[in-house]
Amino acid sequence: MVSTNSATDKMTLEIKSSKFHYTRQGSGKALVLLHGFLESQTMWEPFIPELIKNHTVITIDLPGHGKSECIGYIHTMELMAEVVHAVLVHEKIEHASFLGHSMGGYVALAFAERHPQMCSEMILLNSTPKADSAERKENRDRAIALVKKQKDTFLKMAISNLFAEKNREKFAAEIEALKKDALKMKTQGIIAALEGMKIRKDRTRLLKKLTIPKTIIAGTQDPIMPLEDLVKVAKSCDCQLIKWEGGHMSTLENKAEMLNFVHFIE
Repeated sequence: MVSTNSATDKMTLEIKSSKFHYTRQGSGKALVLLHGFLESQTMWEPFIPELIKNHTVITIDLPGHGKSECIGYIHTMELMAEVVHAVLVHEKIEHASFLGHSMGGYVALAFAERHPQMCSEMILLNSTPKADSAERKENRDRAIALVKKQKDTFLKMAISNLFAEKNREKFAAEIEALKKDALKMKTQGIIAALEGMKIRKDRTRLLKKLTIPKTIIAGTQDPIMPLEDLVKVAKSCDCQLIKWEGGHMSTLENKAEMLNFVHFIE
């Protein structure tokens, strides 16, 4: 079942009794934009006017994020990828470029693993094909425990820590806006995503095997995705590497660079 608001290009698709929100705008080659953890499709709004000049742009609120409902107790990257696939099938899109921020990159790679014939370009923004390390998995478990007890405390800490330390004061207003939006998320959605990211598989080999254009965009002071790690991944997987001065939130910390970059998406 799908409902459409033509005035805003916002649509709702029902999948397995859960409702998912997405938008379709513009015309031309399809481009799918996938947001990160604690974000929503609204993060892409500053870039849409430029992108729709040459692309059919699809943005999606992933399960448990934005206005989309949860679809289980663990939102695996594969499950999220199948939501993306259902949207593209419904929209009759056979091929698309993918731009995924952080968790959105994990989902894009899970999609490429299951539906490689539908992928024409892969852009990982502040993201990696690698699985969580043992230490990272322990941090996910601690985060889950904190969310269950003090969701507000977790969100305030987690979102601030996404920015390069030197940028936290500069982007104080943006950080507060992100926190305000994240506070609207249901606890179940936050935990389901944390669980899903914790158990995601390593897709480095997949990224290496993909013969489509591949780009990794890294923040030089990214506290979540260390630059040196992404440099190694880009080299081993034959990806174009772009480095921007900033942290994990390149769409905000490097907005000008991002606006310039979107002109080069195929």
